[in-house]
Amino acid sequence: MNRKRRIGLVAAMTGVITILALIYPWLARGAGWFEVSFQYKWFLLLLLVIPLVFWAGTFGQDARKPRLRIGMVAPLVAGPRGLRAQLRDLPGVLRAVALMFLIVAMARPVSVLRDQTGDQKGIDIILTLDLSGSMRAILESNARDLPGLQGQQPTGKRLTRIETAKLVIRDFIRRRKSDRIGVVVFGKNAYVLSPPTLDYYLLDQMVAKMTLGVINGDATAIGDALGTAVARIRKSDARSKAIILLTDGDSNAGSISPDYAAHLASTIGCKVYTIQIGTGEEVDVEEGTNLLGQPVYGRGRFPVNPALLRQIAKETGGEAYIATDGKALADSMHKVLDSLEKTNFEASIGSFEDLFQLLLIPGVLLIGLDAVLRAWLLRRFP
Repeated sequence: MNRKRRIGLVAAMTGVITILALIYPWLARGAGWFEVSFQYKWFLLLLLVIPLVFWAGTFGQDARKPRLRIGMVAPLVAGPRGLRAQLRDLPGVLRAVALMFLIVAMARPVSVLRDQTGDQKGIDIILTLDLSGSMRAILESNARDLPGLQGQQPTGKRLTRIETAKLVIRDFIRRRKSDRIGVVVFGKNAYVLSPPTLDYYLLDQMVAKMTLGVINGDATAIGDALGTAVARIRKSDARSKAIILLTDGDSNAGSISPDYAAHLASTIGCKVYTIQIGTGEEVDVEEGTNLLGQPVYGRGRFPVNPALLRQIAKETGGEAYIATDGKALADSMHKVLDSLEKTNFEASIGSFEDLFQLLLIPGVLLIGLDAVLRAWLLRRFP
């Protein structure tokens, strides 16, 4: 077979195999593939190796073939000239196309399904979380009482206040069914992480990725945090509106005073439930890790202002709690819901669908077909 004919045949096989492999994903989701997003985009960089795999499995294998010198051309008459000789590049094409599908599948394509709109019955809640540096302090807890740990805790690892708060908040979100929840984080300044939404999956992922240091944590702006939360919830049509403020420090920054922010909340009928994490006593603080990767702890004291938190809760009709461990923190958050009245509202719910399996199936089938052809129809000797 001359080289031009071989190139054309390889190109044709590549096109046909790719089209056939795409039939199943296309029938499953159709034009929805043009709107997918990838959760692990960096996996797509592996597609750069596909041309190398393609070359090694087709034209590149010529250099690896064993050769025999002969003194006459007569033996060439018995050489391979049939269908198997023409399809000798097929396994390499199958392997390259299969690898391409598997790499795209590893990038985790997801599709946003059509929003579903309907009447829901719930509460509008803004979770306001302190991300100041004092949240590095240790909050002693029993691992059996903390959701997400399932009774197990890494050896030598003690949970900090922020780690415990994240576990409790994620459990709080998972337990909700029809409450619109938003998240505000604050340190020296306050930021909206998410407006009130029913998309609990997205909320859970955003809270899970929160870390200290993503915002300036050198101070604690309680007034700005409350003001930001009020601004996000003031247009809510829910009968019950609540702000849950989790902090372990005293207000020492910001352009809005906590008293005025509490007044704004009471004006729109929003109750503020304050949860003080810790008591202000000297505690262990995680300061980093040693050369072996084990956490290193020091001692520190972070002032709190329980009187301020009680005043904020009182003015808005809420309650004030003090959490000295993880269980108390979880109990405090769930007690908030007991005093709130649910209301009906119209909500739009967005959901996500993983599509990686639609690419994984044809990729695995092509790998299997490649193995069968190499072992049976197109096997080589030696």
